[in-house]
Amino acid sequence: MKTNWDYTNLADAYLKRPDYSETAINSMLEKAGVQKGAKICDVGAGVAHLTLMLLERGYNVVAVEPNDAMRANGIIRTKKYNHSNWSEGTGENTGQENSAFDMVTFGSSFNVCDRQLALKETKRILKSGGWFACMWNHRDVNDKIQSAIESIIKNEIDGYGYGTRREDQTEEINKSGLFKEVHKIEGNVKHFQTIAECVEAWRSHATLERQAGEKFGIIVNKISTYLDSLKVTEIEIPYTTRIWVAQLK
Repeated sequence: MKTNWDYTNLADAYLKRPDYSETAINSMLEKAGVQKGAKICDVGAGVAHLTLMLLERGYNVVAVEPNDAMRANGIIRTKKYNHSNWSEGTGENTGQENSAFDMVTFGSSFNVCDRQLALKETKRILKSGGWFACMWNHRDVNDKIQSAIESIIKNEIDGYGYGTRREDQTEEINKSGLFKEVHKIEGNVKHFQTIAECVEAWRSHATLERQAGEKFGIIVNKISTYLDSLKVTEIEIPYTTRIWVAQLK
């Protein structure tokens, strides 16, 4: 399925991205009160980072992903679960039935949707009293290594920014008029990667690729050179998982 953001060339690199905070995911599910066996639609499921966490907790998950390569990786990673199903679709048009789900999640995907249309679609496929959640992993850019990488990027791209993915989503959710109080949940993640894995993960950075254009390869190579200069085989990358969750009115 063709979308404005094409992740085909990034699909394998996405396998090196960090999982979400276990404590944050548990807090989200506790807040929503979704019991084991509940039906969840994971929209923009990518290579199944969030999908797997939901399946491991005993939920029945329909993973919706528009990109063929990303979806193929996700299907492979979740094949051992008989309570998972993959479908082609987008946040604005999931292709799912009305009032079918107890919860709809967007793991690092809400920002690449028309958010208001995605919220309307979420309402359509949610059961009465169902829950919406969107989330991202945000690198701690104040960390010494991450700060140096930020400098490499910003020296190459004037006005580089992260767009809506680092914004507080509360106002956008409230704007829809479809949900009750928005709850924000956070949890920390310490992600360890070899230097090679870290460089590969940067090759999956769609926001960077989109803004860098022809400079993307140059920037990734400069990040690689810097990381090699550290003379270590593995680094710790600090992330914060940030989740916004709200119940349907």
